[in-house]
Amino acid sequence: MAAALAPISFPHPGRRALRRRLADFLGWGLCGLAFLLLGSATVWILVVIFLRGMSALHLNLLTQVTQGTAGGLLNAIEGTLVLALGGILLALPPGLATGIYLAEYDRGRLASIIRFLADVLVGVPSIVVGYFVYVAMVIAFGWGFSMAAGSVALAIIGLPYICRTSEMAIRQVPRSLRDAAFALGASDARVTFTISLPIALPGITTGILLALAIGVGETAPLIYTADWSNYLWTGHLTKEPIGYLTYVIYAFITQPFESAHALAYAAALLVTLFVLIIGVISRMLLVRSSRAL
Repeated sequence: MAAALAPISFPHPGRRALRRRLADFLGWGLCGLAFLLLGSATVWILVVIFLRGMSALHLNLLTQVTQGTAGGLLNAIEGTLVLALGGILLALPPGLATGIYLAEYDRGRLASIIRFLADVLVGVPSIVVGYFVYVAMVIAFGWGFSMAAGSVALAIIGLPYICRTSEMAIRQVPRSLRDAAFALGASDARVTFTISLPIALPGITTGILLALAIGVGETAPLIYTADWSNYLWTGHLTKEPIGYLTYVIYAFITQPFESAHALAYAAALLVTLFVLIIGVISRMLLVRSSRAL
C-alpha cells in the first residue's frame, strides 16, 4: 500500500531535453554520414566515367559501327534508342489506361489487385523478365533475338512505373474541376480526356521519362532478348539481333584490349548523359506540375 501511494518520479525536464538533443544529433549525424558516403561514391563514379569517357569520345565513335572490339558506337546508339522507344510505345497505352482506371474508377477489389500486381512487377528482377520473354517470345513464338523481343521486355519493366505515376498525377487534379464539369453535363470520358489528362500531363510525362531512363540503362533482359549486333538495325522486328550501349559496357570492359576499354567508357558516358538529361527534364516537369496544382 505504501508503495502504491509513493509519489511518481518524472525525469528532470533538463535531462529530457538533453536526451532529445543527443538523439537528434545522433540521428542527423548518421543521416549526414550516409549522405556523405553515398554522395562521395556517386561523385567518384561520375568523375571516372566523365574523365575516361571524354578521353575516348571522338567523332568516329558516333559515325562508325562497332568492328569486333574496335570501331564506333553508331549501331549501339541507334539500337538503344530503338529499343527504349519501342518499349515506351508498347507500355504507354496499357499503362496510361490502367492509371486512368485506378484514378477515376477506383471501385471494388479489381483496383486493389491491379495496384498489388504493379507493385510486385516493380520488384521483379529485370533478368527474370528477360528470361520470361526469352522463353515466351524468342523460343515459343519463334521471334528469335530481335528488336521486338527486347522492346517487349523493356515494356514489361516500364509498365508499372507509367501506371502508378499516371494514377498519382490524375489523382492530384482538383476534384472541384471534375465536379464542375459533371454539373455542366459532361460525360466521364469528356471529363477524363479534356480536364484530367491535360492537367496531369506533366506528371504523366514524368513517369514516361522515368520508364525511358530505366529502359536505356537495362542490360540483363536485353542479353536474353536482343543479343548483340555489330550492324545497324535494318528495320526487321523479329529474327534480327540489335546492338545497344549497355552491352558494350558489360562485355567490352573485361576484354584485354585498350580499344575495347575505350568503347566501354564512351558507352558508359553516353548512357549516363542520356539518363541525366532525362532525369533533369522529368524533374522540371514534376516541379512545373506541382506549381500548376
